[in-house]
Amino acid sequence: MDSEQINILNQKFRNSSALEILAYFLNSYKNSIAFATSLGAEDQVILQLLSKLKLDIKIFTLDTGRMFPETYDLMDKSQSRFKIPIEIYFPDASEVENMVKEKGVNLFYDSIENRKLCCNIRKIRPLKRALTGIDAWITGMRRSQSPTRTDINIVEWDELNGLIKVNPLLNWGDTEMWDYIKANNIPYNPLHDQGFLSIGCQPCTRAVMEGEDSRAGRWWWEQPETRECGLHQK
Repeated sequence: MDSEQINILNQKFRNSSALEILAYFLNSYKNSIAFATSLGAEDQVILQLLSKLKLDIKIFTLDTGRMFPETYDLMDKSQSRFKIPIEIYFPDASEVENMVKEKGVNLFYDSIENRKLCCNIRKIRPLKRALTGIDAWITGMRRSQSPTRTDINIVEWDELNGLIKVNPLLNWGDTEMWDYIKANNIPYNPLHDQGFLSIGCQPCTRAVMEGEDSRAGRWWWEQPETRECGLHQK
């Protein structure tokens, strides 16, 4: 898909609701669309919206092996509540073993290069496996999450993975998102109530301080412009 087609789609959906965006892409891509969930608050909203549409879609999550116990509990609770299976993709065990043997179990604190290596092995490579045969994937990215996400669009071409990426909650603010979660009694990670606004791997996530953006607790020892794992490179 070329840039002109992407621009046309973004114009088409500039005033559309998240549900309308999801319905369009699920109907257009049928068996070649997937939703990648990290079990964060945004993704719980999308999961609930997908359950309302009652259309077939592959839903998956990446288990890095370093997740919070609360995240696993939420996974079980979500599958039970919405009656939608969530496929789990793990990193290659031998790659993790070799990395830890060479660099140490907490290598990510030592350098950006080490942290990106860990993210690559634990997240990016499993993502590529999960997206095999997929032409479009849905994410929970929002512009207000961090400085690294201010220039994203509802529809994007993911050059790295060679497919369309759809961000139906792009323009949702924190208040709108949490009002929707509370109004619809959507299950969410209890760590959010403890100041963890964005939740990833346990060693790489902390609660944020007042005034910080929602992604400030991810890889907090780095500068803001490097705080992405590489899943959402253009």
